[in-house]
Amino acid sequence: MTQTIAPRVRMLVLLFLAVAGALLVGAGPASAHAALTGSDPAQGVVVDKAPTQVSLTFSETVSLSDDSLRVLDPKGTRVDTGKPSNLSGTTYAVQLHSGLPDGTYTVAYQVVSADSHPVAGAYTFSIGSPSKTSVSVSDQVGGGGVVGWLYGFGRYVTYAGFIVMIGGAAFVLACWQRGTGVRALQRLVVSGWLAMTAATLFLLLLRGAYATSGKLGDVFDLDLLGQVLQTKTGAALVSRLLLLAAAALFIAVLFGAYDKREDEEKRDLTFGLAIGGTVVAAGLAASWAMAEHASTGLQPGIAMPVDVLHLVAVAIWLGGLTALLVALYRAPADRPVEATAVRRFSQVAFGSVLAVVATGVYQSWRQLGAWSAFADTRYGQLLLVKICLVALLVGIAWISRRWTARLTDTAADTTVDKAADRTVDTAADTTVDTAADTTTEAVVHSAASASAAPASASASDKEPVAAAAAAGGAKTVSGGSGSERAAQLARQQAAVDSTRQKRLRESDADRFGLRRSVLAEAGVAVVLLAVTTVLTSTEPGRTEQDAAKATRASSSSSSDSSADSTSGALTLDMSFDTGGTDGKGVVSVDLDPARAGANEMHVYVTRPNGRAFDVPEVKVAFTLEAQDIGPLPVVPDHITTGHWSANGVQIPMAGEWKIAVTVRTSDIDQVTVSKNAQIG
Repeated sequence: MTQTIAPRVRMLVLLFLAVAGALLVGAGPASAHAALTGSDPAQGVVVDKAPTQVSLTFSETVSLSDDSLRVLDPKGTRVDTGKPSNLSGTTYAVQLHSGLPDGTYTVAYQVVSADSHPVAGAYTFSIGSPSKTSVSVSDQVGGGGVVGWLYGFGRYVTYAGFIVMIGGAAFVLACWQRGTGVRALQRLVVSGWLAMTAATLFLLLLRGAYATSGKLGDVFDLDLLGQVLQTKTGAALVSRLLLLAAAALFIAVLFGAYDKREDEEKRDLTFGLAIGGTVVAAGLAASWAMAEHASTGLQPGIAMPVDVLHLVAVAIWLGGLTALLVALYRAPADRPVEATAVRRFSQVAFGSVLAVVATGVYQSWRQLGAWSAFADTRYGQLLLVKICLVALLVGIAWISRRWTARLTDTAADTTVDKAADRTVDTAADTTVDTAADTTTEAVVHSAASASAAPASASASDKEPVAAAAAAGGAKTVSGGSGSERAAQLARQQAAVDSTRQKRLRESDADRFGLRRSVLAEAGVAVVLLAVTTVLTSTEPGRTEQDAAKATRASSSSSSDSSADSTSGALTLDMSFDTGGTDGKGVVSVDLDPARAGANEMHVYVTRPNGRAFDVPEVKVAFTLEAQDIGPLPVVPDHITTGHWSANGVQIPMAGEWKIAVTVRTSDIDQVTVSKNAQIG
């Protein structure tokens, strides 16, 4: 049995690590939940005189440090005074030095959103006229790189430990109280506690580097750790550690004093453990709810308790499933999991699934806001994957319930047990009889040898030799070979009993089918947990769409004001999709003054959520089809993240020109989009 179990356990562990790695690497740094919805000066604008401050508006409140907002001149020198302030609501500003010269300035920001996720980005504006800049700000959201991957893996392990610990304890307490004495279940629950505790400490150390520099060397920076402890996330992690200390006491009582009590004495203690365990489980779940998605946005007062219920229900369902799998495969022969315990867990799991579905529907509505977010946002796409996995898991669970309904009770198994016992006992009796005969023959042979010895000796030696032979024979039988043979017989009998129990369990087709279906459920649950972990660190669809709308409105307002101040200015927005990974976005072309002759052109590339997007190459071509002129190619210079510019773009004559933009997002993925516009 152990040899059969080991490959399956290794398979689940490898599946766990493979899925975690694939999803966490694939998730990249897309973990920002607050989005930049406005700025003053706005992205790409050219102002006549230097502003006194730069202000940024986000979709939710954010946490700032002295270096959260930086303004850099074309040479990369900071021109802000530091120490940004909160102007009002979700708008934050940093003051600038006076007397700034003309040129292109870069605004870089790195903040922490209200749901604990880092947000980073950059954009440019110009004073007087645009210029080249030496500033290179990478287009990445905070929390990327090695530190981001490690932090994501730590979150995954924390969720897994919570599910195994809470679900395993709930299974033992509510469904199979005899399981408190099963070593495999004890190790399972304790392993969950150890994993969650170690991962929480790991996250606490990583948090400072994750939210700021992203450098692995800053993990043990005590100053950063002190700053983390003063944040909402730090408080949540510390409270989680304190609750884990209470969970350790709960586990010690459950598998210690509770296991040693008689059945009648367990009743009162069961109620107390149930209350204490519920409080600890809800508290641990609240350590996520009060610091992440549920704590901000729409209806946080409702969302946080709903999130707690969702997490606890998931733990009881999937953690209990893991405990059942261990009980089916690893329970000792003298204490197999009963059919009544399996049926009881089936009922508990059904209630948990209903709670998961109900709370999940509310969370989906709250985080998406519109049906279009399923297809247009990464959060919606991941949510669709999760829904499919849950549906698959429920389908396999339905098969498991059918196997559960066919399980027979112990009383019904009596006939089968007796028949098997007769078969095995016959073999056992034969083995024991043979061993006993061998032992008897050895004793008789020893006695015969002892009798023959004095007959062949001299008369004076008869008595000493006979006494020595008799003493030696008695010592051999009673002290040496006899006790060893008895121990060997005991081991043989234990092996026979173990073989009998294995044959009985393997002969139960219903129990075998249940084990296989529960194993399949566990495999799907591993993948589901990985998707859920990535989902919790992905920007909600509602936030992403709101930010994109705000960005478009801001751009439109900026374009309108620019058009008012500079007659004839033209702005064209075109969506593109190269078909490759990370190949969607919006390209905007600004042409000023949009008349025949020399023009100034700016090209901006953004992601669907409105953030600046650096791509390997951008090319523009102008064609006047009515006069058979063109295409006239223009290759703009890269200014900064998501911004290209070209001066002196010559338009030969007025007319309806076709403006085509080619965007390349990788070595092989590119697309050309175009629009017609009246120029001149």
